[in-house]
Amino acid sequence: MRRTARLLTGTALAVGALGLVVTPAYGGDTGALKLRPASVVPGGQVTVHTAACRDGGAAGDASAVGAGTFTLAPQEREATGRFRVPPSAQPGTYEIVATCAEGGRRVTGDLVVTLTAARGQVHPRGSVKTGVGGTLGRDPVQTAVGVAALAVAAAGGTWLLHRRARGDGI
Repeated sequence: MRRTARLLTGTALAVGALGLVVTPAYGGDTGALKLRPASVVPGGQVTVHTAACRDGGAAGDASAVGAGTFTLAPQEREATGRFRVPPSAQPGTYEIVATCAEGGRRVTGDLVVTLTAARGQVHPRGSVKTGVGGTLGRDPVQTAVGVAALAVAAAGGTWLLHRRARGDGI
């Protein structure tokens, strides 16, 4: 048991040390293609950003969703571009690709096409028409009569059960 624990601990330490050695020396997130919005309805416009291609721009490819190619122009800290999702796009997740002009680095991001807009949580409003009245009707007299009928039925049922338990019969 100790031997297995030592082996696992040693392996974990080795993997951790290797991770520290392999970690890139630069900071920031430069390996991803950021899509805004990440979830879009057919016909919507998507803005694409990446810090990986900020020096020379990039050529974007959204043909997976049917939008074709687009250009990412270099900005201060990132390259930016736009494309429109065609109205005929089917719901699903699509990979969008950009290839940097300098160095040919390839970065990708996922775009989700949905049939409903994701503008936050939608809360229902109004009442549901079920054909059954609420707990309190519109007429307080009918409500009072109903409550009285339930009270009489409960009292009568209790009295009959009490008589039966004493052996008097019905």
